[in-house]
Amino acid sequence: MHTMSIQRKKIHPHKYSLWIAMGSITMMFIGFTSAYVVKRSQANWLAFELPHIFWLSTAVILLSSLTIHLALKQFKERNMQRYKQLITLTAVLGVVFAACQWIGFSQLKNSGLPLSGPVSASFIYVIVGVHMLHVLGGVVALLIMFARAYRTRIRTYSPVPIEVAATYWHFVDVLWIYLLIFLSIAR
Repeated sequence: MHTMSIQRKKIHPHKYSLWIAMGSITMMFIGFTSAYVVKRSQANWLAFELPHIFWLSTAVILLSSLTIHLALKQFKERNMQRYKQLITLTAVLGVVFAACQWIGFSQLKNSGLPLSGPVSASFIYVIVGVHMLHVLGGVVALLIMFARAYRTRIRTYSPVPIEVAATYWHFVDVLWIYLLIFLSIAR
């Protein structure tokens, strides 16, 4: 009897760890949005418009998803000069996204909705703020990629670190789109 050996394709440990982390982060945000829905049914809920800059920040993070995708492609083609430009641009766009979120917080506060104000505003600060912290964590990873791209010694062409960073970056992008749609609909 002829037996075929089936070779399993193993996932890199860093990629596996990332998927576990993204699952945990997803569950946390499901908890946040579920709590939001429950609290929204209370009589003292105050509905309000989200700051318009949150929509601009969405365009910024979408553009950054494109730039990191192109950066990964350039890395795999070993076009290191173009990779450096694109990874730098992605990190800058991540910082711009966080700045837009911060401006949105300022707009909320200036319109009479401080963190300590109505519970609906507090939810926005917590949900958007925790997402912003995850984006900034991604920016740190991008800055590490940036530093590695510009160092002169020890060149490694393993795509795993940039693949992990890109996957995470796309994740926080999709997560933001979900949150923005959710917060826009579930006011």
